[in-house]
Amino acid sequence: MPDTRLTTLPPPARARLLARFGPAVDAWCEALPGQVAELAERWGVEPLAAGGGGTSRVFRCRRRADERAVWLKVTPDPQVAAEEAEALAGWGRTPSVAGLLAADPGAGALLLDGVEPGTPVRGQEWEPAQVAALLRELRESGPDQAPGEGSALRPLAHRVGFLFGLALRRAGPDGPEAEIRLRRARAQALELAASAPAAGLVHGDLHAANVLRGPGGRLVAIDPRPAWGDPDFDAVDWVLEGVSTSEALRERTVLLADLVPGLDADRLHAWAHALGALLAAPAARAGHDDARTRFLLGLSG
Repeated sequence: MPDTRLTTLPPPARARLLARFGPAVDAWCEALPGQVAELAERWGVEPLAAGGGGTSRVFRCRRRADERAVWLKVTPDPQVAAEEAEALAGWGRTPSVAGLLAADPGAGALLLDGVEPGTPVRGQEWEPAQVAALLRELRESGPDQAPGEGSALRPLAHRVGFLFGLALRRAGPDGPEAEIRLRRARAQALELAASAPAAGLVHGDLHAANVLRGPGGRLVAIDPRPAWGDPDFDAVDWVLEGVSTSEALRERTVLLADLVPGLDADRLHAWAHALGALLAAPAARAGHDDARTRFLLGLSG
């Protein structure tokens, strides 16, 4: 039986889930220790540490059969679990995505293989060639056909609409200018999502915090918010990372497009313009007025 001090949600984690899912998640939070105990017994793991973000609670575990490090991920939204499980299964033949060991989407539960050493790329220097290798793997190892009936995956336009909807709700106190900017950017992004010349499995949240360093320095993607649509979408965070001028953006875009077969430099550049204001929104709400924030806010103009 896992220590309930580990599996009971601390107030900040509970507040994040309430902000994301609303008051209906209270009952799930109360039941979480019992659910984790049942899943740990069923899947033969021992929870050792807890963490998580705004949609799930994640437990670092030891698998009893072989002492291997694995991760138990639990969310109050079965749709989130079903989408991630389907995407991870679709990428099951590449080591560049965290492996799915077991899933119970109806219970919102996934068991994921550990990544060693598992150091997040966020805050570190990264090489475009390594990122390009990850982007190539995602494009080449995913399903060849669109998801059929019964698939949990939704079109990329749904993901785009969700991201901008969330930003618009948070932009309320920032005044009409922020809302106008985000609505203009959303229209650009939805047009791009609808006009993709080819579609594939999209990670949907491929920024540096969701990429770990794996064996031999290989980059490994975790925590997808997947969709079916334009795979160029997954490169946007990487062309905008640390960039604050149009010249640097174009240079980064062309570089990645040269390294990733099928990546369209013009479409990627357009995606960067459409999503720049979205990426800048948190900094703008915090009152930042640095060159990078101003550059990102201006991209959708």
